[in-house]
Amino acid sequence: MWKRALDRAGIGEPRLRRDYTEQRRAVRRFAPAEYAAARLLLPGALLPHVVAAVAFMHETDDRIDRGPADERAAALEEWDGLVRIAFAEGDSALPVLRCLVRSAERHPDLRTHVTEFLRGCAYEVAWRTIADDEELERYVRAYSLPALMLTAGLLAPAEPPARAAFTARCHVLIRAMQRFDFLEDLAEDVRAGRPGVPADAVLRHGADLTRPGPELGRLVAEQADRAAADLVAAAPLAGLVDPAYRPFVRALTGVQRLRLDAVRRAGPALAVRPSGPSALRAGVLLLGASAARARRAPRPV
Repeated sequence: MWKRALDRAGIGEPRLRRDYTEQRRAVRRFAPAEYAAARLLLPGALLPHVVAAVAFMHETDDRIDRGPADERAAALEEWDGLVRIAFAEGDSALPVLRCLVRSAERHPDLRTHVTEFLRGCAYEVAWRTIADDEELERYVRAYSLPALMLTAGLLAPAEPPARAAFTARCHVLIRAMQRFDFLEDLAEDVRAGRPGVPADAVLRHGADLTRPGPELGRLVAEQADRAAADLVAAAPLAGLVDPAYRPFVRALTGVQRLRLDAVRRAGPALAVRPSGPSALRAGVLLLGASAARARRAPRPV
């Protein structure tokens, strides 16, 4: 199936086929659920380009997510320079960038999304706390949405009005995802000195982020309710994309609901351990979506 996907995506050169295969292995390793959804539910011609975008996003995050702020900023500046050179020369010594450049040749909007994402990474490197929902919104607009659009932009409709509506729903979806991402990683973020739960909400509930307690339980419930409202508002997203992409988008939003349910179940225990949907629940959801896609596929005559 993978070799056919490379063929359909127009990836014929042996070196590039090896490069894309290397990125596929990496994505399958660090994002198994997302990779499974893409493999099962996206058209083969798009799959390698989604893999390239996800691999690039992960490589960027890995490079800028270690050390104090000045070291992270220096790493981002160096990485941004390597990306610019790769696009200018149409090649790179790094397989992840060779794949990114080729995918951007096939999908020109990807380059714009890469530029916006790297610009937003400066915000990600610099922040220490999120003061309130207004600052969370600025973070989402500056960093989270551009990160999502690296892949979501590959599914976006071509017509400007439809594209604008699609991006608006993506914004609502990623705001929900970012809110419960900060909850899922609460214990780790607190240890790192960068808790993402809005500080005014922590103060309002009198919550101690370092240990379980009823105050933290109420904080988690409040934040989960706000994320749930955004997930409801994002529900029309699947109807805005090409029918071939709808099973994938529905599965993506379904996995986010599973993540939110896991956050609610964990509640105040998030102070000491992360949360996430069970592999079984996610697998059942993806298999169901794949079966539904197969039933709707045109039958040969």
